[in-house]
Amino acid sequence: MDPVEQSPRFGAGKRATSFWGEFKNFAFKGNVIDLAVGVVIGIAFGKIIDSLVNHLIMPLIGVIFPGEQGYLSWKWVINGQEIPYGLLLGEIINFLIVALALFIFTVKIVGMMRKEEKKEAAVPPAPTREEELLTEIRDLLKHKSA
Repeated sequence: MDPVEQSPRFGAGKRATSFWGEFKNFAFKGNVIDLAVGVVIGIAFGKIIDSLVNHLIMPLIGVIFPGEQGYLSWKWVINGQEIPYGLLLGEIINFLIVALALFIFTVKIVGMMRKEEKKEAAVPPAPTREEELLTEIRDLLKHKSA
């Protein structure tokens, strides 16, 4: 056994408490909770996009290219084996819509917000009265010495 582990300072109780403390710090930090909320919202957003693709976009495509069940019936049959390319097409469109929405949100909206934050941060705050007085004193001293 390692001498450090035999030391009373590193007993099992201390390690368990330390582990629990570390876990609490990790699990209940704002970042982890924000991430969990983001995942739940992302799942809900994914369901909305699925519904949009499956119940609106693909049926409209099915109207343009008619079939018995719209895009669901689009398949190739090779040696008796069905290959449902219509379902794949639906999933590809689903992916493209999600990717487009994420692009618009992350690149455009968040990018504009960051630019505004940088503009606000670039403007220095107005000097305090103390700073103005110190500047005047400095200028007077420079004028006297010159």
